[in-house]
Amino acid sequence: MDYKKSKAPTNTVTHDLMDFCKGTDNVYESIVIMGKRANQISAKMKEDLTKKLKEFATSNDSLEETFENREQIEISRYYERLPKPTLIAAQEFEDDKIYYRNPAKDKERLNSEL
Repeated sequence: MDYKKSKAPTNTVTHDLMDFCKGTDNVYESIVIMGKRANQISAKMKEDLTKKLKEFATSNDSLEETFENREQIEISRYYERLPKPTLIAAQEFEDDKIYYRNPAKDKERLNSEL
């Protein structure tokens, strides 16, 4: 899912914790899944922002004068207005757009079938 097109809210929303139990039957496991997804989203956002801001980097290291580039400021503001990675991850989890698996549960299930 593209985080730029996310329909996640830009501010904090109160959720019923039992809604997060749907897929895993465990609130804590669901929170771990959303946390890992939020880290993935955050890393991707940082990578994109860094790539765009590198275009404006200057080669000389002078502390005398700092230039404020209007385009650079607009790019930074755009990324600040995006929903936070945790909110995007929670929205994706609620919409069943996150693929996850638990190897320990899979192994347990296989052992019980034998």
